[in-house]
Amino acid sequence: MSGHDPYAPESGDGSFDVESYDLTLDYRVRTNRLSGVAVVNAVAAIPVTAISLDLVRLRATRVRVDGDRRTAFTAGPRKLRVKLPRRMAAGERFSIEVVYAGAPAPRRSRWGTIGWEELEDGALVAAQPTGAPTWFPCNDRPDARARMRIAVTTDAGYLPVPTGRPLTRAVVGGRVTATAASDVPVATYLAAVHIGAYEERSLTCAGSVEGVGVRVVSPPPLRVAVDRAFADVPHMLALFADAFGPYPQEDCTLVVTADELEIPLEAQGMAVFGANHLVPQDQRLIAHELAHQWFGNSVGIGRWRDIWLNEGFACFAEWLWFEASGTATVAQKAAKHHARLRALPQDLLLADPGPDLMFDDRVYKRGALTLYALRCEIGEPAFTRLLTQWASRYRHALATSDDFRALAAEVAGRDLGHLFSAWLDEPALPPLPAARR
Repeated sequence: MSGHDPYAPESGDGSFDVESYDLTLDYRVRTNRLSGVAVVNAVAAIPVTAISLDLVRLRATRVRVDGDRRTAFTAGPRKLRVKLPRRMAAGERFSIEVVYAGAPAPRRSRWGTIGWEELEDGALVAAQPTGAPTWFPCNDRPDARARMRIAVTTDAGYLPVPTGRPLTRAVVGGRVTATAASDVPVATYLAAVHIGAYEERSLTCAGSVEGVGVRVVSPPPLRVAVDRAFADVPHMLALFADAFGPYPQEDCTLVVTADELEIPLEAQGMAVFGANHLVPQDQRLIAHELAHQWFGNSVGIGRWRDIWLNEGFACFAEWLWFEASGTATVAQKAAKHHARLRALPQDLLLADPGPDLMFDDRVYKRGALTLYALRCEIGEPAFTRLLTQWASRYRHALATSDDFRALAAEVAGRDLGHLFSAWLDEPALPPLPAARR
C-alpha cells in the first residue's frame, strides 16, 4: 500500500489496493458514447469506511459494494466516493460494481491531454501517467497493479483491441465484442483499448522468438507499409530476449492507426503507432516500445520519480538495436547524446526530476547514459548479467532506483555509490566514460 504519489497527488487512494478489474464496455464510434460496468475487486490496506475511485468526465449511475443495493456514493469531477456498508478491517476483501456512461475525452494535465482519445475513425487510449480514469473507474496509482479482464463491444466494421491475452471475439446483432485478460499485474496507466477499421494479422517474417507470436492490427490500406516497418520486430525481440531474458508478457500486439500520432506509446503487451511512424528513421521507436515490455511493463515503478528506470532502459535498448543492426555502436550513440546533453541546462536530477520534467528527453538520454557509464565501469559481461538479473528478480514486480543500485553493487561485487551519485543525484552531467570490455 502507498499513499498519494507526490508527482500526481490528486490521483489514487492509498486506503485500499485492487486485486483485479473486470470491465464490460460498449462504445459507439459515431456518437463517441461509452457505457460500462466495472467490477473492482479490492482489499483494504487500512481500516476504512469509505474509498475513492478516480473517474473523469464519466457519470456513475449505480454503485454496489458486495451486491448491496443501498450503497451510497457521491460523484465529483475527478473522484467517485463510495461509502462502504460497514467498516472494513485491513486485509479484508470487498467488491465494488460501478455502472457508468458518458462521452469519453482526454483530461487536461500538466503533461498535456491524456486518456481516451477520438481518432478520425475510431478511438485509442494514451493514459500515461494519469489518463486511465477517462475510461474506467480505478485506483490510479502507479504502484496499484492488478489483474484485468476487458470486454469491449463496438459497431460493425470496427475491431476493438483491449489490453491482454485475447480470449474471444464474437459478432452478435451486427456488433463485435472482443474480450482479453491479463493474469499478470497491470498498472492502470498501462491498460488500453484501441478501436478502428482494422484488420488483424500475425506477423510473418524470419527470426521469430519461440513462444512469442506477434499480432499486427492496422488499417488494410497500410498493410504493405506496416509489413515493411515491422519486418525487424522478431529480430528486436530476439535481441532483447538474449540481453534481458525471455519476453515477459502474455501478448505482443502492435497497433497502427490511420491517424498520425505525436508519439507511439506502449501498453501492457501492446504498443500503438501512428501512420507517420512507419518510416525507416522511426525504427528506434519500435525498439523503444518493445523494450518497455521488459522495463516499465514487467519491471515496474511504484513511484513516478523513478521514471528513468522505464525510459532510460528503453532508450539504452534502442542503442543495443542500433549496434546489432549495424547502424551505430552503443559507444557512438552514447557520445552523440552526451554531447547534446552537455549543451543543455544542467538542472535535472535523474533520481527525482520532478513532475514537470519526468518526460523530459534528458531523463531518457541521461538514463541511458547512466547505464552506459555502468557498463563501462563494471565491464560488459557483468553488465549483461545485471540486466538479466534485474529483469528476472523484479519480473512483474515493483522496483526503485535504490533496488537497482543495490543489485548493481551485488553483481559487481563492489560499491558503486560514486557512479550512481554522480549520474543520479547531481544535476551536473558527468564526463563521458571511456568504454572498456
